[in-house]
Amino acid sequence: MQLKDVKSPKDIKGCSITELNDLATQIREKIITQVATHGGHLASSLGVVELTLALHYVFNAPEDILVWDVGHQAYVHKLLTGRFDRFETLRQQGGLSGFPKRSESPYDAFGVGHASTSISAALGFAVARDKQHQHNSVVAVIGDGSMTGGMAFEALNNAGLSKQNMTIILNDNKMSIAPNVGGFPKYLNRIISDPMYNKVRSDIDRVMAKIPGIIGRHFRTLIQSVEKAVKNAIRPGQFFEDLGIRYFGPIDGHDLGELISILERVKSIPGPCLIQVMTEKGRGMSFAETNPSQWHASVPFDPKSGKPLSPKSPTPSLTSIFGKTILELAKKNEKIVGITGAMPSGCGLDIMQKELPDRVIDVGIAEEHAVTFAAGLACGGLVPVVAIYSSFLQRAYDQIIHDVALQNLHVVFVLDRAGLVGADGPTHHGSLDLTYLRSIPGLTIMAPSDENELRNMVTAAIDMQGPVAIRFPRGSALASELKAEVEPVEYGKFQIKQQGKDILLLGVGFMLHELEKTAKILAEHGFNPTLVDAKFVKPLDKEGYRNLFQSHHTIVTLENNSIVGGFGSEIAELLADMDFHDKKLIRFGLPDAFVEHGKIPDLYRMLGIDGTSIANKLLKDL
Repeated sequence: MQLKDVKSPKDIKGCSITELNDLATQIREKIITQVATHGGHLASSLGVVELTLALHYVFNAPEDILVWDVGHQAYVHKLLTGRFDRFETLRQQGGLSGFPKRSESPYDAFGVGHASTSISAALGFAVARDKQHQHNSVVAVIGDGSMTGGMAFEALNNAGLSKQNMTIILNDNKMSIAPNVGGFPKYLNRIISDPMYNKVRSDIDRVMAKIPGIIGRHFRTLIQSVEKAVKNAIRPGQFFEDLGIRYFGPIDGHDLGELISILERVKSIPGPCLIQVMTEKGRGMSFAETNPSQWHASVPFDPKSGKPLSPKSPTPSLTSIFGKTILELAKKNEKIVGITGAMPSGCGLDIMQKELPDRVIDVGIAEEHAVTFAAGLACGGLVPVVAIYSSFLQRAYDQIIHDVALQNLHVVFVLDRAGLVGADGPTHHGSLDLTYLRSIPGLTIMAPSDENELRNMVTAAIDMQGPVAIRFPRGSALASELKAEVEPVEYGKFQIKQQGKDILLLGVGFMLHELEKTAKILAEHGFNPTLVDAKFVKPLDKEGYRNLFQSHHTIVTLENNSIVGGFGSEIAELLADMDFHDKKLIRFGLPDAFVEHGKIPDLYRMLGIDGTSIANKLLKDL
């Protein structure tokens, strides 16, 4: 069978194991070609090819529910569910999402993008099914990384108590709890998942229950103890069994025959079951097999050499500038501790980790724990620096309020990927951080407009009081080298970059450079605007802004945050509080909607927040 002929999972139902293995080869080739051309998440999808084939072979989606955790490993799922013809549009504007998305396909049962959600969602599907007297299967596929998140354990606890029929696949890439796959565990799994074995086990339970008194109880306890002892001797499933979840595994995640066999048997076993499946991240491409972390997500590359197609940026990434800055600060200040949620390289703390490994703590995909853990460190006299993507910090909103801000603890939050992030789309856009952080009392919020300001603000934040947040976008520095010296940051103050009159342009962070383009176009049409780098979103220099308001009749704000509750809203509030009712305020920012994926410059133009679009609108309105 040819992959291009697979229009739905029904098309693979009659395939032999040999034909399925051939499809697996074609799928890997297709994914490698696509990611090599346009970039994307590579290693994770290559590791689940056989597992995904087996799931769609055994279960009947979309009637049967498949819930993926995180979802960046769902490329295979998309290819098997009627999206082969559009696969070349993956992660491009107007094309397929890089993650499961309910509006994209009925086979995408649950939209995902952040970790540790699959078991909770699947349990919800299972309860809804039972309450409506339906009989479909529900499957959650969770990676071992996502099992570090507390939400996954909360869901496991609930699933074990509720006893709903559901199957949990623990996709383990040999970096977690399991021993090597061997012959005897396979044999035991065949026995304990066999329908006859489970029927006999149930029959014995019923018979023993009828035997009165202590004798029946002793027999049942003896039988259960024997099975438990054998399981514990060869595999690590007792934790799940103690929660009330039947455990099976480990299973070779690249053996289609074994996968199909265990899935067929386990799906008919009542109650929640968990199958531990051992997979190799990056399987099928030598570069990714050797270094799966590096190839977790990739830019376009040459499939033969593995080298990127585009030349490396001539300027360093903002992430690396933060990483080098915090390393230098940590060398001078022993109280500084870096905290990451399973993303040391993504957030720049790997730079500090290499030289000061005992000063960087990776808590796993557990943002809520990261923040409260940081609060404890701060209470203990240290200076915790929590480096997390903007959209991921949303998960710890209550902890920021209750455990950090309420106690006025000095925790420094460094929010990478603030604003639009591009191809990863709405699950990863950092479009809400100004809105959700601005309402928190006592929290300082800074937004650097260039790499030098980023270094200055990180340095200044270490010596500030109370909680501090610094947000910056995904991208590279504007210049190849930093200024020689770190400059002081005047707390709460903005900076006038260009003095003019009548029109006031207020830019937040790197969006200032779009307003520079706006100012240039306005000047070409006879206007002389004032351009201001806000620097601080909280607190504001109220008297400084009062003076600016008095000398300008039109005020323009620009931010890469939602227009709802962000910097523009803050300026509107300030104007109202100061009774500047005669001023015209025009706010530019992200819409009150979830922005789709695409290249950032294209999205800016689509949303009308690039410098040229803003200038054109102002020229019409002025």
